[in-house]
Amino acid sequence: MSEVTKGSGDGEWVVAAGDGNCRRTIAEVGAVRVQWTLKSENWLQKILFQRSLNTVRRLWITDMENSTSVAGSASVSLNSDNLNGSHSDMSYEENDNDGDDATDDDCDIYGDDDDYIYDDNDDDYSSLQKQFDNVDLPTGVEASVSWLKDPAPGSNTSTPVSVPLEGGSVGIPASAAAHAPSIPASLSCKTEAIASSSSSVSAESSCNEREKEEKKVEVMKKYLDFKQFDVVDDFSDHHYNKMGVEGQPSKFWSKKIQDEWKILEKDLPDTIYVRVYESRMDILRAVIVGPQGTPYHDGLFVFDVLFPPTYPEIPPMVYYYSGGLRLNPNLYDCGKVCLSLLNTWTGKGNEKWVPKSSTMLQVLVSIQALILNAKPFFNEPGYESRYVGEEGEWKARSYNEDVFVLSLKTMVYTLRRPPKHFEDFVTGHFRSHAHDILSACRAYMDGAVVGSVVEGKIQDGGKNSTSPEFGAAIRRMINGLISHFTKIGAEDCEQFRCS
Repeated sequence: MSEVTKGSGDGEWVVAAGDGNCRRTIAEVGAVRVQWTLKSENWLQKILFQRSLNTVRRLWITDMENSTSVAGSASVSLNSDNLNGSHSDMSYEENDNDGDDATDDDCDIYGDDDDYIYDDNDDDYSSLQKQFDNVDLPTGVEASVSWLKDPAPGSNTSTPVSVPLEGGSVGIPASAAAHAPSIPASLSCKTEAIASSSSSVSAESSCNEREKEEKKVEVMKKYLDFKQFDVVDDFSDHHYNKMGVEGQPSKFWSKKIQDEWKILEKDLPDTIYVRVYESRMDILRAVIVGPQGTPYHDGLFVFDVLFPPTYPEIPPMVYYYSGGLRLNPNLYDCGKVCLSLLNTWTGKGNEKWVPKSSTMLQVLVSIQALILNAKPFFNEPGYESRYVGEEGEWKARSYNEDVFVLSLKTMVYTLRRPPKHFEDFVTGHFRSHAHDILSACRAYMDGAVVGSVVEGKIQDGGKNSTSPEFGAAIRRMINGLISHFTKIGAEDCEQFRCS
């Protein structure tokens, strides 16, 4: 509840919100002096406070137009249902850089892509703010907003009573009802428009709800119908869009790429999705779903591929969209993928690229199975022999905790910037898996081992103690995830929110 009160001076109003207050003096339109203090950190009070400032301006303008002043200290109640502004400065910001700053000289060849860097800055409550903005009624008319509950009993607010107008009502705190000002006769001509406005908002709200439901159904249908392999046109956001084969490629090269397409179309596993480009046979894009039982579970990991002019004599080039996060020893924050099959790491025999037998499908499956595995700590060269027994297991669990936090950040990064041609898949995937991800977060906060939660259920032997730092990191992220999942249509996510 926020209140707007007529001040003692001409053109002076007082806005009270929560346990703070603001005195806003308006000398003339366009020249505003503001002095305010808002002690309450409650996000709802901040929104109400901003809306109150907008209402002050509206009341003042009305006051000027009608040459009428509100007598004494009578207050116009701004019930939380009566929010008339259409803009707000409220923002939510969280800065938590848990990323690994590891670098590598080889990363220079992968270039810089500032548009694809994960950023923690986020407005967790923008969806709620939009709902406030949708309620655009004339000053003094109370709108019914079902998603906003009345203040809790006993809170330090005045109970409004209604002073009837022909087309609506003005909320007046009970303590000031006896001194309520008379309604100027000049307002009577506006009552019909007020009533019409209220009806329009109700009809529009119902229409918006229908449209939202229809959109949800459409998005999920696109997700369920999403092909694992498909040919598309637009490659404008591809990492290698300015590189590739110059001139007319050889027939042998073209046939080899077509053979790769056929293999991918036929044999892709259920959790790998590929898009190739009709006008650019030398590039493709793959999205890999993080395997269950690993710290990468339920995540989406995006890779761009370039087939060089001499392919298959040399392996394809692969770029990983990291968002600036290093969540695996083999996946650099610069986009480099370290894998023997790509000749970017040492290997023996068939571990390395064999021109006559190696395929793109092998590369994608190897990334999923060998890189995104259950204990990526041991992917670091020499660690498997250096850290053995209990020490190795402890370090592997600790590393998995860090990785899972980075995987959550990668989810947010992917939701914000879904790869072209995968927008419907990204939305549908996270909408469908939101509860699994959030259930895992809560289980890990309660001590479950990272990777032990499959489809929201802890597997046998999954209980253990996780570090306090890990629990705190999950707690900092989970509410933001809930907001992101809710924005894309995931339902009943609020049950996982941390207070």
